[in-house]
Amino acid sequence: MSPLSLPDSSFLSAASDELKRMLSAQAVEVTLAEGEVLFEQGTRGESLYAILEGQLEFSILAADGRKLSLDMMGPGAIFGEITLFDPGPRTATVTALARCRLLRVRHDDMLGNIRRNPDLAEDLIRLAGQRMRWMGRLLNEQVFLPLPTRLARKLLHLTEVAGGDGAALALSQAELAEFVGATREAVSKTLSAWRKDGVIAAGRGGLTIRDRRALLALADPDAI
Repeated sequence: MSPLSLPDSSFLSAASDELKRMLSAQAVEVTLAEGEVLFEQGTRGESLYAILEGQLEFSILAADGRKLSLDMMGPGAIFGEITLFDPGPRTATVTALARCRLLRVRHDDMLGNIRRNPDLAEDLIRLAGQRMRWMGRLLNEQVFLPLPTRLARKLLHLTEVAGGDGAALALSQAELAEFVGATREAVSKTLSAWRKDGVIAAGRGGLTIRDRRALLALADPDAI
């Protein structure tokens, strides 16, 4: 039994205490060195993971063979939860950007406990439904929100993962464009306007947030 508990966040934030205890009891610690791949796109997945320390990059291969970065996650993030219900091909490659400590819960271990404690199945089904609605909202945002709103939200998320507003994001404009599903030219134009307004700063160390309140306002869809 792992002496560590799964984070009370993300997918598990609305879980019952009993379900959290059951999943934490099945968790096994996994460590990754910087640059090590946890799993690759297309390989079979059967485990949920929670990040205790470090940063992970999520990426896919485009049709032309280019690597496209989708996201970065840090401590407290939980991913791979779909495979708890339905093991299948991973949709992205996950790589450690720094030394990482993770907790892993396997599908078979969880299923064995559900069979012994069937009342927990109702809790898991409810969590799955909530996660599906969350994924639907993300898709709607990607389709319907304008680029400045999407970019502001992504910058807030990435700087939080990197260590806060003072942390520099060493990402190119092309990489940021991949994150938000836009062209590099459109992202460059938006960032240039934000630099002039003092919302962000950009230098050799990377991009940093100078006015978080302004960026939060830009990330608010109701302010459109």
